[in-house]
Amino acid sequence: MNAALFPDLVVNGETVPHAVVAAETQNHTGPKGKPGIAWRKAANAVAIRTLLLQEAARRGIAPEPAEVGPGRFETEEEALIRGLLDTAIDAQAPSEDAIRAEWLKDPSRFRAPPLWEVSHILVACDPRDEAGREKALTKARALTAAALDAPKGFYKLAGEESDCGSKSAGGALGQLGPGDTVPEFEAALREMAEHEITADPVLTRHGYHIIRLDGLAKGAVLPFDAVKPRIAEAMEKAAWARAAKDFVAGLVAEAEIKGADLKNPEMAG
Repeated sequence: MNAALFPDLVVNGETVPHAVVAAETQNHTGPKGKPGIAWRKAANAVAIRTLLLQEAARRGIAPEPAEVGPGRFETEEEALIRGLLDTAIDAQAPSEDAIRAEWLKDPSRFRAPPLWEVSHILVACDPRDEAGREKALTKARALTAAALDAPKGFYKLAGEESDCGSKSAGGALGQLGPGDTVPEFEAALREMAEHEITADPVLTRHGYHIIRLDGLAKGAVLPFDAVKPRIAEAMEKAAWARAAKDFVAGLVAEAEIKGADLKNPEMAG
């Protein structure tokens, strides 16, 4: 990308080096063949970051990098911006009445984890082996067709064809809950109705699965007191995000910026 093709980014009289915007473009996307869109998105992001750093300097905030992982710390700029936002934004904790009102909108959103009674037929393969994967998929599709054609014969089919040790139990895996199986398998379960057989084989690191959902126990709706902390945390985070957005909008409204278009929502990162 030729940075010389794009205008200088100037924020309140401070010219931002083209190299800074160029480095930021890797975090943004645009249509193929139109690098200017990614550049303008990056310029907007850098303009906002520059505004925040300028405000932190105006308020005399000192950087105190926090540890964000084992042996990893914030950069000085990240620490300054965090310090500014911690100082400038005061998101009030929601009242109990507000939390209860949010819960009452739809208490069924807050449930205990579900339980799935599951059987499957596994056609084992290494997904990284293209030839082996294609061969396994062909077999899995044939087994899927057979299972859908004669659902009552699923257990016999699993006992004859599955590559999983569960074949001795007709493919039965027993009861599973969230986190008990690999993500792709669980994602399929979440979309299935009771007694349904997957119409397409499900690929995981173990191979292809034909899944039958033998039973579904939806988690019970949780009482208000059990979910109150979770709702309060979500509401406080949402309030903080709104306040941060308003704070940045205030800085933008008072700033003199050239080389960025912070009023165009399509140029958001």
